[in-house]
Amino acid sequence: MVVGAFPMAKLLYLGIRQVSKPLANRIKEAARRSEFFKTYICLPPAQLYHWVEMRTKMRIMGFRGTVIKPLNEEAAAELGAELLGEATIFIVGGSCLVLEYWRHQAQQRRKEEEQRAAWDAMRAEVGHLALALEALQAQVQAAPSPGALEELQAEMREVRTQLHAGDPPSTPGEERRKTDPGLGDEG
Repeated sequence: MVVGAFPMAKLLYLGIRQVSKPLANRIKEAARRSEFFKTYICLPPAQLYHWVEMRTKMRIMGFRGTVIKPLNEEAAAELGAELLGEATIFIVGGSCLVLEYWRHQAQQRRKEEEQRAAWDAMRAEVGHLALALEALQAQVQAAPSPGALEELQAEMREVRTQLHAGDPPSTPGEERRKTDPGLGDEG
């Protein structure tokens, strides 16, 4: 992915440069035609650039303290227009990069917010499920256990046997009447 990014960056830079070239050329033409533009906008940066460039070259060659003559007005205007054109290209390219960076940051923030919202929703769902689980556990604990049910059934059998044991012994006729409903009270 990184390898593919560099050719794309070069292509993007080349595209921006080609798009901003006509703008830079118009600025150069305006600098050449307008006396105010040439005098106050093009000449000072051109003279400063020339002075810094020549001073650096002289120091590299070992000449210190030499006086640098300023450029003539025509050469300075040409250099100033060229610097202004290149600055325009640089500003357009830089603003494209800044805008892309801001767009990427906004997209990243939106993605993080979506992840945070999904995380919060999951956390809320887990909390809801935990409460439901606690309620179910309380219901299971409140319900009698199978052993308790068997104990209750055994106690009921004991009570029945005690009740049957407390009944007076029945006569054979009463037993027949209980089992045969067709025989009424005849006797």
